[in-house]
Amino acid sequence: MTRLGPGDDRMKGEGAGPEPLAPEITDAVESLTNLWSLAAQEAALRLSLQQLRALRVVERSPGVNLTGLAERLDMGSPTASRLCDRLEAAGLLERALHPHNRREVRLSLTPHGHHVLADIATQRARALGEALGAMAPPERAALLQGLRAFLATRDPWEPPSAET
Repeated sequence: MTRLGPGDDRMKGEGAGPEPLAPEITDAVESLTNLWSLAAQEAALRLSLQQLRALRVVERSPGVNLTGLAERLDMGSPTASRLCDRLEAAGLLERALHPHNRREVRLSLTPHGHHVLADIATQRARALGEALGAMAPPERAALLQGLRAFLATRDPWEPPSAET
């Protein structure tokens, strides 16, 4: 279903609005997501997408509590708690009581959790490097420029707003 292809001139017009581009970019993102998922599965430990997202949130926000994790993952606290149970049982995550509030639990990665995320990052970088290697240098530069502009529009670790 991908409509973008080599020599496709449809994106050159500066007056083009975002709506006509969205389906084509969706196809590219789906392809990248597939590459990303497959590379993660080649890592030492296979994790579900939700488990991986949870580990990444904890990596970026060490000491986050369960409520904060649930909010970032857009799930209920009981679901996030069960997710943490599985990650803790796998030796990837640990829970510790907050030093000033015994009712609050802080989450952090174990050394094994850090190692697993590093392994996944290595696999993904290799797979992405192979894909980028098939692109011409000006295409890679244009892609980077576009991704930087996209990232400047929002926090990539927060769920999209519900506004329509």
